[in-house]
Amino acid sequence: MSESKKSGFLSKSLGACTGYKATADRIILATAEGKVEVIVYTPEIIRVRICPKGIAVNEHSYAVINQQQKVKFSVKETAANIKLQTSAVKLVIDKAAVRFSFYTLDGKLINADDKSFGSSVIGTEVTTYKALQADERFIGLGEKTGNLDRKGTAHTNWNTDKFGYAVDADPIYMSIPFYMGLHNQLCYGIFFDNTFKTKFNFGASNNRFASFSAEGGDMNYYFIYGKHVSGIIENYTWLTGRMEMPPLWSLGLQQCRYSYYPDTEVLNVARTFREKKIPADVIYLDIHYMDSYKVFTFHPERFADPLKMTNELRAQGFKTIVILDPGIKVEKGYKVYDEGVAKDYFVKYPNGENYSGEVWPGWSHFPDFTNPEVRNWWAEKIKFYKDNGIDGYWNDMNEPAAWGQSPPDLIEFDYEGHKTSHKQAHNVYGMQMARSTHMGAKQTQKDLRPFTLNRAGYSGIQRYTASWTGDNIASDEHMLCGVRLVNSLGLSGVAFAGYDVGGFAGEAAPGLFAKWIVLGAFSPLFRCHSMINSKDAEPWAFGEETEEISRNYIGLRYRLLPYIYSTFFESTQNGMPVARSLAIQHAFDEKVYEPRYQNQYYFGQAFLVPPVESCKEFAKIYLPESNWYDLHSGKSFTSGEHIIEMRAERFPLFVKGSSIIPMQSLVQSTVEQPDEVLELHIYKGEEPNAFVYYEDDGTSNEHEKGVYFKRTISYHPEQKTLTLSKKEGGAGSKFKTIKLYLHSFSKSLKLKVNNAPVKAFSGDYQFIAPVSSFDPFYTASSEDMIEKNVAFTTIENAHHEIKITW
Repeated sequence: MSESKKSGFLSKSLGACTGYKATADRIILATAEGKVEVIVYTPEIIRVRICPKGIAVNEHSYAVINQQQKVKFSVKETAANIKLQTSAVKLVIDKAAVRFSFYTLDGKLINADDKSFGSSVIGTEVTTYKALQADERFIGLGEKTGNLDRKGTAHTNWNTDKFGYAVDADPIYMSIPFYMGLHNQLCYGIFFDNTFKTKFNFGASNNRFASFSAEGGDMNYYFIYGKHVSGIIENYTWLTGRMEMPPLWSLGLQQCRYSYYPDTEVLNVARTFREKKIPADVIYLDIHYMDSYKVFTFHPERFADPLKMTNELRAQGFKTIVILDPGIKVEKGYKVYDEGVAKDYFVKYPNGENYSGEVWPGWSHFPDFTNPEVRNWWAEKIKFYKDNGIDGYWNDMNEPAAWGQSPPDLIEFDYEGHKTSHKQAHNVYGMQMARSTHMGAKQTQKDLRPFTLNRAGYSGIQRYTASWTGDNIASDEHMLCGVRLVNSLGLSGVAFAGYDVGGFAGEAAPGLFAKWIVLGAFSPLFRCHSMINSKDAEPWAFGEETEEISRNYIGLRYRLLPYIYSTFFESTQNGMPVARSLAIQHAFDEKVYEPRYQNQYYFGQAFLVPPVESCKEFAKIYLPESNWYDLHSGKSFTSGEHIIEMRAERFPLFVKGSSIIPMQSLVQSTVEQPDEVLELHIYKGEEPNAFVYYEDDGTSNEHEKGVYFKRTISYHPEQKTLTLSKKEGGAGSKFKTIKLYLHSFSKSLKLKVNNAPVKAFSGDYQFIAPVSSFDPFYTASSEDMIEKNVAFTTIENAHHEIKITW
């Protein structure tokens, strides 16, 4: 690149454009130092690919699944620049020194290269420098610790096994090179699709630029425009894919420990949940279920008859999930090892020898999941677990991790037939293991939906698996850090994510566990997990008060399953996360980025959750522009800052005005059917709102064939109407009637259903039974406990349009 003088390790930028041509879907530019392709994917998505010396490293992408659409765009050349314009965005390319500037159609600057540096190369490292805009903020980048606003920080993407990571540690387990920039009421996204070790600098140690770089490969990024953050997330997940509809049981409580064994202990834990009437759906088996930590085995004494155990669990309404590690023990006579060696399926040194790293089984070889044949082989092996009654799969240690945390860079991978080193394959290894396990689960379970959980990942991981934030610590700092990690993953396309409730390492105090359970109940993935040689960490292990609090909030989650399931359906359609950073809806509200408020998030569209440390009895919270209600009391709040009591037994959860919340009766697991009454809660608000209600059988893939029940519920306050659209899909609802609750409406409502008057009642409504024995402030008439202004009526859940007026 043109500034080169003596050393290959000086920064060399592109230099001047020496020629270009336009085709039906792109512009191809030549410079003295490389080739540049500008490819129009959609009107909002433009790919910029810069190949140093004009040679492309590798066109294959593990992340991108949708290719460019046919898009109309214009190209105009002047003496100074080349202008490309779609129906959504305008790109200006400077010719004298190739630089890219993106504008709105009315001429507002969205994003621009630094005028002096643009894109450059230092040795094999490629970097793009973007000029910082006035008051620009940066959000996203997936599983990254730190503040919601990443301005002034730098981050590295290199999947890392980080046990008990600090709350400011970087990197940790997952690499998602996608972020969003926000300034001057404008939003954009950058997805840097490069699987080498990448670095992102958002104005750290400089006041001039934000940059993103990779140690090797091409400068290959997608500029994504959207008028709102939600639109950018939708475009990004169109490009990299969205999650499939998960099985309903995976949205219930999942209980894990390192480790439950032998089988009698597993059954006892399940039995205790049922005896204590604490709802739950899943029990995990950690590494001690295996024979000498060998994957695709069961310990012959601890789990002598795994199928008998899983059948007993199934009879109690529990699914069973097992952990899978990629390390295959080097042991002749171990079938999986022998097959892998015979078929040449393991990662190798350049001389052809199999690489060995030490993990749980001892010295181990590692399947090359970037080889399609190896993925198919691994997928076939999943049948072993299915034959033993296993329902789900938990992929761990797949960064890949080995003791010492330094797999050699020279080891080689197939990379879809484009052989490469560990440098390029490392960040996608865990994703491809998840892909293979997911494929195996689908093949063996036939028409049943798979569930997999995965630790490491790369952009697009959401297509195959749910994710969790790894080996956290039982502390307030980690509880709040986990919330930010899940919210950031949601900003980056991973809608189904969670953390180890209660903390994996260490021991949570009862008060901490109680508040963590509340947050877990309002997290996409709800999993409790604890470490070996620590105290028991089931909900009943922390005393009667914490047990009761846990029972209540876990029960509330199960009652909210119609709302949660519908929210997951929305995620499959547009990529919107389930746990939603306030920055999605309030991108330019400075308050949501303040450290004391940045942990707050929406759970779906209705609930605002304000996490705080367990030691705080009172805290200041921030409610964005809207009208609000306390979930427990129905007390109304205006937008702004409020001092709120933070007792775990009545943890403050807020409902946004105009919200629509469907609920069901309490069940002990998703195997148990709720009663036939759907509760539909409407909260008075000034803004119109719509909620897409969705249900299917919760387990099969019949919904892909149109066997589901869906309808849009629309609230119009000015028209004083609530409309339930005609149902869509080939299935009926499991709910025969609807009990409609109207919160904070007039008690003298004169309701009509499709113009026929119906009788309305009014009374109290509580979402959680009071913990009166532990709550000295509770009285039956306490104003902060009992909602006094709820009107309700019962109507038939007909398939035709239902219009309710008042």
